[in-house]
Amino acid sequence: MDVVNVMIQEKPVVIFSTSSCCMSHSIELLMRGFGANPTIYQLDQIPNGQQIERELVKMGFRQSVPAVFIGQQLIGNETQVMSLHIQNQLVPLLIQAGAIWI
Repeated sequence: MDVVNVMIQEKPVVIFSTSSCCMSHSIELLMRGFGANPTIYQLDQIPNGQQIERELVKMGFRQSVPAVFIGQQLIGNETQVMSLHIQNQLVPLLIQAGAIWI
């Protein structure tokens, strides 16, 4: 968990993804549409990608990518992000994390 914590530290929005994941790309576009600039880590393109995946599992993330963190909090995958969006809770979370300003 130390590697993941370092990677998400002081970044308002972080998405762990793979280069072939279309849902990760969709979540990235959603975040950018709100004005957020997410940090993207492509796990299949970084040397310690498998270690990070194992750490995400230890943190309780049992889904496939994307693994989305907002304000250093694990939100979940695209289903959880879209659920927050539908419930009008995503934008307030992004504001609270300092990812967007209104």
